Formats: sequence, C-alpha cells, structure tokens
Amino acid sequence: MELTSNELERYDRQIRMRNWGEQGQLKLKKARVMVAGAGGLGCPISLYLAAAGVGYLAVVDKEKVELSKLNRQVLHWSSDVGRLKSVSVVEKLRQLNPEVDVEAIPEAITRDNAQDLVRGFTVVVDGMDNWETRFILNQACVKQNVPFVHGGVHSFYGQVTTILPGKGPCLRCILPKNPQKRRGSLS
Repeated sequence: MELTSNELERYDRQIRMRNWGEQGQLKLKKARVMVAGAGGLGCPISLYLAAAGVGYLAVVDKEKVELSKLNRQVLHWSSDVGRLKSVSVVEKLRQLNPEVDVEAIPEAITRDNAQDLVRGFTVVVDGMDNWETRFILNQACVKQNVPFVHGGVHSFYGQVTTILPGKGPCLRCILPKNPQKRRGSLS
C-alpha cells in the first residue's frame, strides 16, 4: 500500500510533522475505525478522522436527524431533518475526503450484534448517548481485543478514556455501577 499523489498533497502538513512522516500516514490509511453514534460527539469525531485520512470509517447510528439537535450535530443540516444520521454523516464525509472509504451502518447496537459490528476494526470510538450501549460496546471490544475510546458529554461536563483490552481496566471495571441517567444528555 502506498500514498497516492493526491494523498501526499492532502496530508502534506501532517506528513511533515516530526515522528509522523509517510509511515505514520500509511498506518492511518490502513486503520479501520468504527464510530458508534452520529450525534454531538460522533459528528466531529468522524469529521476529523476522515480529514486526517483514516482508511476505512464506519458510522453506526439508527436514529434520524432532528431539528432540535442541529445546533450541536455539525454534520447534519436543515435539509437532513428526518433522514438517517449515519447516511447524512457519510455523505458529508465523502465530500470532505473522497480518499477515505466510509460506510453508513444504520443499525442499533445490541448485545446480539455488537460482536459482529466490532470485528475487524482497528479501534472503536464511542460517541453514544447512553450507558447501556457503551457497556455493550466495551464488552464486545474486550472480547475482540479491539481498543475502545469512550467519550461522553453532559451539559458542561465531558469525559474521555481509552480502553486497551488486556493492558488495563475495561469501562465496566472503571464504572462498576451504571451512572445515574441525567436528563438532557448532549451526545
């Protein structure tokens, strides 16, 4: 696998970074990333991963775009209201960077499909708005030995952590009890 002339130009600024170079960019091009959620966290996460040149990006979300969420779900526009969020995001990402292979997966993440969804990914990034799904993803990633990046937002509070299976605690180990459900989650 090599970088194309378009990729060399597109990623020039990051390729020039010390300790990154073409090898770092090739590593990113070989990466397969699943973003769980296409909302307030999933949109910017997907945007920056596609802009940086991740080779394959899957956006998993079964919900539809809502007008009341456009102020923070930056890849959804007024014309997207009522459309599937995963499809809306993927369309924008293809326009942003046609060098990246992106896929919309308009499914709910459940105990029944989580193992299949995370299989084969380099990393899974959590942009979900509920703890039940986060813990399901965490468990699937631990079983598949896939790094899991958890992110969460509520009002003016945010948190992020990376779970490296076999090298530290899992999300359930860090949070043995389900956090209290808060009204107005902003993910």
